[in-house]
Amino acid sequence: MKAEAAPIVFIVDDDLSVRRTTERLVRTAGFNVQAFASGREFLNRARPDGPACLILDVRMPGLDGMQLQRELTQSGINIPIIFITGHGDIPMSVRAMKAGAVEFLTKPFRSHSLLEAIHSAIERDRSAHQERSQSEELRGRYEQLTAREREVMALVVTGMLNKQVAGELATTERTIKFHRANLMQKMQVESLADLVRVAGKLGVSSKR
Repeated sequence: MKAEAAPIVFIVDDDLSVRRTTERLVRTAGFNVQAFASGREFLNRARPDGPACLILDVRMPGLDGMQLQRELTQSGINIPIIFITGHGDIPMSVRAMKAGAVEFLTKPFRSHSLLEAIHSAIERDRSAHQERSQSEELRGRYEQLTAREREVMALVVTGMLNKQVAGELATTERTIKFHRANLMQKMQVESLADLVRVAGKLGVSSKR
């Protein structure tokens, strides 16, 4: 398994003084930082594949924070967002949180409040990365199965015995045992319970 990329904090704020102050605070806390003056600049820059979060100003010329959040969502870019604003209101913060924001801080905010939000956001993104990585790994194993092994797997995880699976697929019990052993080896599971759990994550079900 490849080493995890170092966590990075992105800052998008059109106010240079706020951007620099925030960047200095985040760097002091030990995080890698990339700062941008606009949402469009952030979107146009390639982002490393690793745990990250976005500190995002709400009101900016051009693409504002809420619009950038929507654009990221529509593009399938999942990154935890911490909104900061000097003009926030409750309806705005509710919309932002419902859309997946981690925190909504009003300027001037306390340093520890921002750092706590960053730690929470990075952990959320780290967990999401791990889940995606595990899902990709499971999908890769599943794609190694033959068509018949997939059929056997789909029936076995419903609780059917080898004899019943053989009858369903019009073959012998010995053949089913062979396929079952092969598929469990390829899926890297040691028990039926593990196979059922994996099938659930992959969305595997019998179509019969």
